Order: sequence, then structure tokens, then C-alpha cells
Amino acid sequence: MTDLTGLLDDRSILDLAEQGMIVPYVDTLVRDGVISYGPSSYGYDVRLGTMFKIASPFHLASSNVIDPKAVDDDHFTSVDMSDHAGPIMVPAHGFILGHSLEVFDIPSDVFVIALGKSTYARSGLSINVTPIEPGFRGQVVLEISNHTPKPVLLYPNEGISQFVFIRGSRPCETDYEKRGGKYQDQRGVTHGKV
Repeated sequence: MTDLTGLLDDRSILDLAEQGMIVPYVDTLVRDGVISYGPSSYGYDVRLGTMFKIASPFHLASSNVIDPKAVDDDHFTSVDMSDHAGPIMVPAHGFILGHSLEVFDIPSDVFVIALGKSTYARSGLSINVTPIEPGFRGQVVLEISNHTPKPVLLYPNEGISQFVFIRGSRPCETDYEKRGGKYQDQRGVTHGKV
């Protein structure tokens, strides 16, 4: 079993980013007129990508139940914002899947926890707290819920989540790649898989 040795500071994250852990990597925190992104004290604020799946109202879906073992695409509306400037709307009490703009290649001695940014939390949106395992490669799918009775705007290409990096005392024996992780090398938004 690997012991966690501690949080990676901004210098350690920069060193790993220079080795390809975060692409594209922004080396200073960007925050003028945007929801911030870039390096933070013990992490990195990632940007929201441009592909989305918005949960459809039940009357538009082929059934009234979403099965996490076999997600029916009828339950979601796909939206591509890559050619559009501006925000996308999360419906009142709605749910949306997005993805990180950045692509990650996590070393086998680093564990990552994705947390929501307070700017969105204070507007009623929550980002699922999710682990990103050692050895994972790809964009990270972000699960976003609107807890308010009003629509809330999301801004592609701006900050969405803070990733906190934790180093282990040694590499995992069986990291995400070695065990054939089902989301390895994902791009854009993918549904849950069994």
C-alpha cells in the first residue's frame, strides 16, 4: 500500500506539467474578467471544455428512468459550443455533463481530487467531488448540478474546478492504466460505463 506524502505545491505541479501532466498548461493564474484558471496554492484550476450533455426532461426520453449501467442517449441532449462564444445554460434543478479543456497524464505516484469552485457554488451549482487516479490519461468528465429554481450560466474556456494533487510515497502497483481503466484516453463527454 502506498502512503500519501502530501500535497504538491505550485512548483512541483509546474515541474510535472512541463513533463506533460497538464496540456495545455497556463503558468500563471488568470482571473481578470473570467472565472479563474491556472495554478493555485496546491492545485490547478482547470477550464471547462466545449462539449456538453444536458439531461433531457423525462417527457423527451424513451423511459422515465436513467440506468447508470446502461445510459440511454435519449436522456441527454448533446451540445457543442466549440464554434460559439458565450455561456451555456444549466436549467433550473438541471444536470449537465461537461469536460475539462485540459488533457491530463497523471503519474502513477500522484492522486488528484477535483473540487468545485466557490464562484459556481455560490450561484447554486455543484461539481461532483471526483477522484482522478494515478495513471489516468485524458480529459476529465465533470458532473454539474443546478440546485436552484433558476437557470445558471456556465462559461466554457474559463475555470470550473480546482484539482488538488497529492503525491504518494511511491508509484501504485496497479495504476489506472495497468488495470485497464474504462475511461482511459477519453475526450469530450462520455457516459458512465460498467
